[in-house]
Amino acid sequence: MEKIYDPKQVEDKIYKMWIDGGYFKGVIDPAKKPFTIVIPPPNVTGQLHLGHAFNNTLQDILIRVKRMQGYAALWVPGTDHAGIATQIKVEEALRKEGLTRYDLGREKFLERVWDWKHQYGNRIVEQLKKLGSSCDWSRERFTMDEGCSKAVREVFVSLYEKGLIYKGSRIINWCPTCATALSDAEVEHEETAGEIWHIKYPVKGSDEFLIVATTRPETMLGDSGVAVHPEDERYVHLIGKTAILPLMDREIPIIADEYVDREFGTGCVKMTPCHDPNDFEVGLRHDLEQILVLDEKAKVINGGKYNGMDRYDARAEILRDLESLGLIVKTEVHTRNVGACYRCGTTIEPITSPQWFVKVPELARDAIEVVKNGDIKFVPERFTKIYTHWMEIARDWCVSRQLWWGHQIPAWYCGECEHITVSREDPDQCEKCGSTDITRDEDVLDTWFSSALWPFSTLGWPEKTPDLEYFYPTDVLVTMYDIIFLWVARMIFSGVEHTGKAPFHTVFIHGKVMDDQGRKMSKSLDNGVDPLDIIETYGTDALRFNLVTGNSPGNDIRYVPERCEAMRNFANKLWNAARFVMMNLTIEENALPDVLELPDKWILSKLNSLIGEVCENIEKYELGIAAGKIYDFIWDSFCDWYIELAKPRLQGEDSANAQKVLLYVLTEVLTLLHPFMPFITEEIWQSLPHKGESLMIQTYPEVSETLNFPKEAADFESVMASIRVVRARRAEMNVPPSKRASLIIVTDKRNVFEAGTMYLSRLAYASEVTVTDTPPEDISGFVTVVTNDARIFMPLAELVDLAKERERVEKEIGKTTAEMERIQQKLTNEKFVSKAPENVVNAEREKLAKLQSLLDNLSESLDNLR
Repeated sequence: MEKIYDPKQVEDKIYKMWIDGGYFKGVIDPAKKPFTIVIPPPNVTGQLHLGHAFNNTLQDILIRVKRMQGYAALWVPGTDHAGIATQIKVEEALRKEGLTRYDLGREKFLERVWDWKHQYGNRIVEQLKKLGSSCDWSRERFTMDEGCSKAVREVFVSLYEKGLIYKGSRIINWCPTCATALSDAEVEHEETAGEIWHIKYPVKGSDEFLIVATTRPETMLGDSGVAVHPEDERYVHLIGKTAILPLMDREIPIIADEYVDREFGTGCVKMTPCHDPNDFEVGLRHDLEQILVLDEKAKVINGGKYNGMDRYDARAEILRDLESLGLIVKTEVHTRNVGACYRCGTTIEPITSPQWFVKVPELARDAIEVVKNGDIKFVPERFTKIYTHWMEIARDWCVSRQLWWGHQIPAWYCGECEHITVSREDPDQCEKCGSTDITRDEDVLDTWFSSALWPFSTLGWPEKTPDLEYFYPTDVLVTMYDIIFLWVARMIFSGVEHTGKAPFHTVFIHGKVMDDQGRKMSKSLDNGVDPLDIIETYGTDALRFNLVTGNSPGNDIRYVPERCEAMRNFANKLWNAARFVMMNLTIEENALPDVLELPDKWILSKLNSLIGEVCENIEKYELGIAAGKIYDFIWDSFCDWYIELAKPRLQGEDSANAQKVLLYVLTEVLTLLHPFMPFITEEIWQSLPHKGESLMIQTYPEVSETLNFPKEAADFESVMASIRVVRARRAEMNVPPSKRASLIIVTDKRNVFEAGTMYLSRLAYASEVTVTDTPPEDISGFVTVVTNDARIFMPLAELVDLAKERERVEKEIGKTTAEMERIQQKLTNEKFVSKAPENVVNAEREKLAKLQSLLDNLSESLDNLR
């Protein structure tokens, strides 16, 4: 082994060894139980960020553990075509050439997108490999590859045939920048301060007015009615009459509908069926005219003199005109939820548009049931309620997008009879009238439509492939809480509907990676971190261990850069421990000795307990807790204690037995740690005596009934407790390790401490150890420390120069007394106490209390020195 561990010299070499060995491949084996994870497919436009690193580290830990536990483990990798994001990237490149997609035409444009995908789309896959991801790369999929595309088409046609997909003109979310429809789940809402205007609508043939309120005055151009509650006495006499729409001079009916809340505002609501989902529903009930007044770029249409204006310019002009007519009653500050495009951040516009929709409420029933009956569980469980609530209120899902990059909708419109032919194969004529004048729908499907099929389309569905038969349903989905609705819910109802089975049994939810101040990482804050930079500086294992330690399911984590350095130090500690073991090895076989000493039984019992706890934590998806326990065992129990305990034995007749235990424990902890820190553990393991080709295909440690020594372990903990308190007291007194002193141990467990004499001598720096059940007659000249099982006496004169120590303590007492007097003066000053902030005053009081405690200890020490 090299003197210093250098990740740059190890990681690529080790990863190539794993790939060449075929260790990542999922192999169908009827004798084994399958364990399957499908990767949340990153966008082909993506670059590895800390969220990816965190998510894939969690998946890699799970798949490595299951592989080592003997499962036929399969981790399916792949990427998403990312419709909007990818098309935007390519259109940006075209603009630099002075071109648009329309200049190229659909076919040539798609060729450019595929070229871009081949050039850049594999970048994130290579970055995932740098992270150590043990995916079966031979099964890598793409949401627009031939197999996934076939699955998408089968699902669309199947849902259409069942009446679960339809085309209709309904209110949808429209992004004017991306120029496409968005599903409800793709809209991000934020509380935004704005204004609300109260406007007078004259009642025809009278001097009465109805006062309506709106936050979007530009939409009034499309008003086709005013609604009041049927039992509102203020307006009963006006129901059935008409109002005059200001600026447009259009008569619109005054209707009665129970949708109106008569206690809210004036009790009058303007109806704009093409630009508000609630108005749309009311409009259908009352057959109100649908007037679209904003086009795909959010410019005014059907709006008289305002035609061609941007929506916000039109708003300003409309308000000026209303003001000049005296029709604005008042303007108020108003905070409301504003929806924005999840991709570009543009405020979305609700508009009516002919689109394709999936009837989610009908699919949701079974998707709710598989969670309620326990076929699928969420970890943490609290996300079950969030999922169930959303599914219970889900509306129809708009799945058509006005893009060219994506799965083109398999629907053809007949120019003769207007029939829509939806087909698994491209038709050459209308299925109804036989006309060859048919045109394919230009829209593509929402990216999430294909992603919803990911757990089964990647395994060969709709064909009955061996992979599908063996590896489906998958086992665990690892994902962040922000895409439960966008992705998880849709996978569940798609899996249940098309395969008859829930697509996975567990949804393991994790949080976001925030910066060290708890803020979201963003370009605007300039607080983003490139995982590849961290890997370059500290190594992959340090990054992985930093991300996983301390995390708990469902909760956000803070990325603290300094912890990467701490984890690199941990890697170095492990490396140095392994080098020590290697340098002292003369044995060639890894097997425990027949005779075990007290420290051996202690470390083996600790290891056995650790294995049981870690395996339990992993089963509960408490990966952060498991990682923390392994860290503590390696750093404290193995390196700081057992190796030190073994050192004198390695120089004596017991050397072979000590070597065997050292090697056994080191090998077991390497195996236990491997899923978390795969590179350094593999590199060390390859240098140790071993059987097999790779650590990653060794058996994961299991609890042993024969390596449990509770009494011996407890006895040795008693000895260790004594060593700790002696060392702590010596440190308080600034006694160097080189200065040894005799110990008198008073205990009723004499046999335990007599067996530990050698370890007390070495680790408690004792020149002599006496174990007795009676204390010294005169204890005034001793320093005393106490544990649960013993009192330990150390002759003071052997530890310090009494005269010098008295002088030192007296100086400390003087210094402490002076500082206490200074603080007491402050606290007796009424001006300070009354004017200083409460936290400052409290801090001074805390300082005084601590100094008093210090003074008491110093005075006691001085008394002992006399």
